[in-house]
Amino acid sequence: MKFKNKIKPYNSAAGGWDSIKSTARFIFDSKATFKSIRNLLKINKQDGFDCPGCAWGNDNKSIFDFCENGAKAVAWETTNRSVDKNFFARNSVNYLYKQNDHFLEYQGRLVDPVYYNSRNNHYEFISWDNAFELIAKHINTMDHPNQLELYTSGRTSNEGAWLYQLFGRLIGTNNFPDCSNMCHEASGIGLNLSIGTVKGTVRLDDFNHADAIFVFGQNPGTNHPRMLHSLRRASDRGAKIVVFNTLRERGLERFADPKRPIEVITVVESIINTAYYQPNLGGDMAAVRGIVKCLLEENRQTNDVFNCNFIKDKTKGINEYLKVVDSTKWNEITIQSGLTKKQIYEAALIYKNAKRVICTWGMGITQHKHSVNTVREIVNLQLLFGQIGKKGSGLCPVRGHSNVQGNRTMGINEKPDLAFLNKLEKYFDFKAPRSKGHNTIEALNAMLNGNVRVLISLGGNLAAAAPDYLRTKKALSSCGITVHISTKLNRSHLIPGRESLILPTIGRTEIDKTNNRNQFITVEDTFSMVHGSQGRCEPLSSQQRSEIAIISEIAYKTLGDNKINWKALSSNYNLIRKQIADIIPGFANLTKKCSVFKGFYLANAASQYVFNTASKKAQFSNALLPKSIFLNLNNDVNFTLQTLRSHDQYNTTIYGFDDRYRGVYGQRNVLFININDMNKLGFKTGQNVDIETVWNDAIKRSVKNFKLVPYNITSGNLAAYYPETNVLIPMDSFGDYSYTPTSKSVQVKLKLST
Repeated sequence: MKFKNKIKPYNSAAGGWDSIKSTARFIFDSKATFKSIRNLLKINKQDGFDCPGCAWGNDNKSIFDFCENGAKAVAWETTNRSVDKNFFARNSVNYLYKQNDHFLEYQGRLVDPVYYNSRNNHYEFISWDNAFELIAKHINTMDHPNQLELYTSGRTSNEGAWLYQLFGRLIGTNNFPDCSNMCHEASGIGLNLSIGTVKGTVRLDDFNHADAIFVFGQNPGTNHPRMLHSLRRASDRGAKIVVFNTLRERGLERFADPKRPIEVITVVESIINTAYYQPNLGGDMAAVRGIVKCLLEENRQTNDVFNCNFIKDKTKGINEYLKVVDSTKWNEITIQSGLTKKQIYEAALIYKNAKRVICTWGMGITQHKHSVNTVREIVNLQLLFGQIGKKGSGLCPVRGHSNVQGNRTMGINEKPDLAFLNKLEKYFDFKAPRSKGHNTIEALNAMLNGNVRVLISLGGNLAAAAPDYLRTKKALSSCGITVHISTKLNRSHLIPGRESLILPTIGRTEIDKTNNRNQFITVEDTFSMVHGSQGRCEPLSSQQRSEIAIISEIAYKTLGDNKINWKALSSNYNLIRKQIADIIPGFANLTKKCSVFKGFYLANAASQYVFNTASKKAQFSNALLPKSIFLNLNNDVNFTLQTLRSHDQYNTTIYGFDDRYRGVYGQRNVLFININDMNKLGFKTGQNVDIETVWNDAIKRSVKNFKLVPYNITSGNLAAYYPETNVLIPMDSFGDYSYTPTSKSVQVKLKLST
């Protein structure tokens, strides 16, 4: 690392030359430089593979259609370093557990199937056949199908997710906890209640036509940098970019496009935002309510602000909603939002004067107790102006991982649609389970209660992603067997159940060949575009198998082939796509349509004014603002903490120890704080503090020795990285209706470390 343990304010724009340098550093560090470069030329391209990073859409116009973090993800996967049986012979589980998360994944790609030997505390080589037999034995000796938990990561392909859910439902369970439970669950629930779909209504091209883009609770510069190109183009042509974010984030302020040579070699840069507002954590619902209140007052004066025809013809519940808006006091709005009435009026005026508006949001909206109501409040605003279903407008929840949306489309859902289950039953001639399954929080609690015999994790790193790390650790270790289908070593592998397996799988960048035939998979991005993806480089080891091959063999060993020819499916993915096309609406001719990289758009009924709600109209919600943006607020709680990513991080994968845009280098145990708050406490820059959370006056969690870093963040609010601070998030602190952990609103207090 160039910088070690430094706090050095970053004054340049996001992107630019520094982004190119960072990309190059990770490519060279992969120890597979030329292979990484070849992969980058194939990323998001015809006959190439879909980026294993974020779910932002592809415009298919650029030679280099990837971002800095996409390049990191590719180099991280392409590495020539390997973790084999000899590595595990040298390193005990206890030793590896003591290492940090970056160390674990940096060791390289998993290449051997291994079994945990509790007698000597080491993983040891196991043959694939013996591994599959062991899994089948555990499943077939369960007392009940719901003793099986099938966890899924967003990196899984549509075909892999399809087989996974089919296998689980043939066993008899709807237990499909997944990463979506912990991030965008509130988006799907809120949108479904309001407009009858769980997905956004915006297509990528809409960003080229919007007059205003309202960005809530997002940091695209780190989490999905390609979005900055869309925002930049919109800003350049005069669109207003209005940002609501508790922290000032460089990617939402200034951006130098690394694809434009003039901006790489000069100081040319673009101001991204028109206005930047910094609400309290959890205060976005109040801010949007305030915007509506401003516009309602204007509408009553002129009677021409709202889209009355749209409201009359397409919506229901307007009168009840406006009564709630009227009853909401300005004092309540300004205190909760942390914004002044003047600021809210400014934002309302920008909204009013724009003919076409996109509202987009990330996990800054979805990881609070009242997140579903916040999503619905954003929908309310758009409904008042008919900002759905026309070019350049709509609702855009930005999903995190590459195919997390596709997983849900394929049936990875603990609350499956009855029509979907009916089709499965008829097609495969079996009785599908009808009872609700477990989401992630419910699955962890079932483990804690000793009710889980088998946990299979298809990708992901549940131990590092879940809240309340101490309870999560206990939950995982309570399972009869834990099975991890993974590309790299991670924290979850080091918390084995009574038995444990790690099964090495190929990555998105690698050739998937069966019977001398190169297979391809499909994925769905955040804009409901479905397209093909085909790896281009050889796997590191012949022992690595595809996710589809692993799932199929587990299913075959467990269920046999009476109903499903699992071996045929794993040999020819077109057969899997035929099943998908026959059952899921919109997927007809899937293989043919995805042979072209651009793929096809999975039509969104709401964007065509078809609202699959109970009333068959878009439904205004009429929720009151929360009495407090917190639960059980204690008098001695000083701050609200949000957990977030660093720039050298993607989800739980830690690429390095720098957070360039926030000026942090060589370290992760830092706490971002408003300098006035720091001074009031009598603390000084660089001092170490302990962070403690109190929940229900009983459960206490703490982390120690976090360095204070003054930052442009709203007073009373703090920020720190996950997974280091996940231990502070109580497992029973989750969103209403969504069960999403409240990772962006953790009640904490601080004291100087001793």
